[in-house]
Amino acid sequence: MLAAMSTTPAPPPDRAAATAGTPSAGPVRERGDACPGALRLHAADDGTLARIRLPGGVLTSRQASLLAGLAETLGDGHLDLTSRGNVQLRGLPADCGGLLAERLRLRGLLPSDRHDRIRNVAASPLCGLDGFSPDSASGSERAPADVQAWARELDGLLCADDGAEALTDLSGRFLFGLDDGRGDIVALRPDVTLIASGAGRAGLCFGTTGPGLRVAAADAPRAAVLAAAEFLAVREASGSTAWRVRELAPGARPTAARLAERLTEAGIASTPLPGLRLPLGEPPVPGVVTGPDGTSALSVTAPLGRLTAAQWRLAVRMATKEGEQTIRVTPWRGLVLPGFPAEEAPRLLADLADSGFVTSAESAWHRAGACAGRPGCAKSLADVRADAAACLASGQAAGATALPVYWSGCERRCGHPGGGPWVDVLATGDGYRVTVRDESGGRQGAGPRTVTTAGLAGAVAAARTTT
Repeated sequence: MLAAMSTTPAPPPDRAAATAGTPSAGPVRERGDACPGALRLHAADDGTLARIRLPGGVLTSRQASLLAGLAETLGDGHLDLTSRGNVQLRGLPADCGGLLAERLRLRGLLPSDRHDRIRNVAASPLCGLDGFSPDSASGSERAPADVQAWARELDGLLCADDGAEALTDLSGRFLFGLDDGRGDIVALRPDVTLIASGAGRAGLCFGTTGPGLRVAAADAPRAAVLAAAEFLAVREASGSTAWRVRELAPGARPTAARLAERLTEAGIASTPLPGLRLPLGEPPVPGVVTGPDGTSALSVTAPLGRLTAAQWRLAVRMATKEGEQTIRVTPWRGLVLPGFPAEEAPRLLADLADSGFVTSAESAWHRAGACAGRPGCAKSLADVRADAAACLASGQAAGATALPVYWSGCERRCGHPGGGPWVDVLATGDGYRVTVRDESGGRQGAGPRTVTTAGLAGAVAAARTTT
């Protein structure tokens, strides 16, 4: 899983030298990011929007039931799943903030007002459900790393952090990624990445490239918090207001050597991984997930990332009556429901399919997403959800090998996929521009193709089958 070309420690660089050159250190912004939260609500054209952060994506059945109730009584009756594994409620009254926060607190969904927006923690959603572990890849029988336990501990540390280097200065876009070794979370390009490496160890790095550090799995959540603190310290020293690690210039980014010193000061042992190479894995595939203990999980995705309250309640009822009474929201706008009897799983999956969930990788709706578009967003140039739905209903470009596709109403491309390649369908005001983009956001293959709505399905199908 993790590989190192050498184990010779690199000498720690001088902090001032590493961050010299303020003009190239990274962006300088006059204001912080506008990411919404459970307390900082966003005024959209279709009402107020709240983002409920779910570290690790895990909800109990009672918490999930509360969100359905809030969507029905306060919102527009829908729940949007985000690319961080969080849930958004739209169409809320402008004056509902106090009531919303009170109800979320009662179910443990708002453990800290001060730290709400920094609780961005994505974790491998199939961890412990399909028998995968970093050791099993090499034939060992050790138990898989429990990244959900990491997520719970990390969230507790984030919410309790009120020291001199409090992490409340982190942007609402800063992402902690907890990967069980399969590389699915690595592909999201987190700012601080923890990846299980087997035998009770974890790799730790800024972003997804080396050099990195190896730490004991038991120390991994604390090490991630210290890595975020080091990012803030380096950012301050450089004079930047960067929201994410990759926004800093290469010479002004936090280093593994300096982080190792910080870990040592906190009593955490680490060893260098200067040639760290992380795997790039795939998201969960819709369908039945067979577990090693005789039980099965159900993996489904939300059409264009949006569910009705009725669809959500169906999943909650299944989890409550026949599963483990938990739901895992994935960063790919899906749900994983664990703990079903293997013989019942196909029937339950069929029920979810009948209610409109995406349950097969052969569906054209698999790995397809869209921003809010009109009428919810004033900046959107089109009703991208309606146009995307009409396009996908044609059934073209179906199949497990079709590229991910995302419709955006404007150049901001809110919520577009991480990694690559993916098909970028951008509204122009008089049609759409269809482009295949790589991981860096650049074009891949032929240049963009501009089409009218009438020709959109064919253009998207051709782009999704690009090799």
